[in-house]
Amino acid sequence: MHFCRQYLVLQSRYAGVFLRYFLKYFSNLGSLQSHGFARNRFWTIDNKPSPDTFKVTNGVFVDLLLKPTEEDLKIWPHRFEFRMRVTLTPGGDLVLTSCIRNTDDVGKPFTFTFAHHTYFSVSNISEVEVKGMAKLDYLDNLQNRTRFTETKDTITIDSEFDRIYLSTPKKVAVLDHGNKRTIFIRKDGLPDAVVWNPWEKKAKTIVDLREDEYKYMIAVEAAAIEKPVTLNPGEEWKGRLELSTRH
Repeated sequence: MHFCRQYLVLQSRYAGVFLRYFLKYFSNLGSLQSHGFARNRFWTIDNKPSPDTFKVTNGVFVDLLLKPTEEDLKIWPHRFEFRMRVTLTPGGDLVLTSCIRNTDDVGKPFTFTFAHHTYFSVSNISEVEVKGMAKLDYLDNLQNRTRFTETKDTITIDSEFDRIYLSTPKKVAVLDHGNKRTIFIRKDGLPDAVVWNPWEKKAKTIVDLREDEYKYMIAVEAAAIEKPVTLNPGEEWKGRLELSTRH
């Protein structure tokens, strides 16, 4: 199920996953770079995670930790700890559990939006349907984030597509008829979902996406966008994403 743009290094049954966090608003609406800055920072392995942060995990896992550097504080002046447990279950499912804590000692709250940028490898985009968005409101990024309501039972893509679906169910399915496979996206604490494919014209402008690769991928991203998360000092937020496939 893996699809990997050239700059992504995560190799698994799943898409390349990069993380876009810590935006005052989503995408280019905030003061930070598009997609935030956590995605291109060096994380450390957390060898002594607090037992209260994550539940007992069934599978092999690694705990990662991100804290702001002095350079980060210049562009986003808030202290935080971002812990993530990446788990591969015995059945081959991939689970990403995130915990963000405001560690600022001067009493300042901060606000952020969050998304896992997950690319899924598919047989051909013409063979793909996304289920779970029927009758939901969405923001169309191709029309200045105008709000619409989805009228179709399933989403199919035959041109550039970039929407933020709001208040989505905890389980979303991507049906790949060409591969006779269904990708399940289960999520907690992440109410929204982005569905994206750049299509031919925009694909030509993305330097790390080969010209025809848009045909063989779809991005379906678990996110918290419409209602940004606000944390006061000492407060924490948790989100969970589980990816699985069934034939």
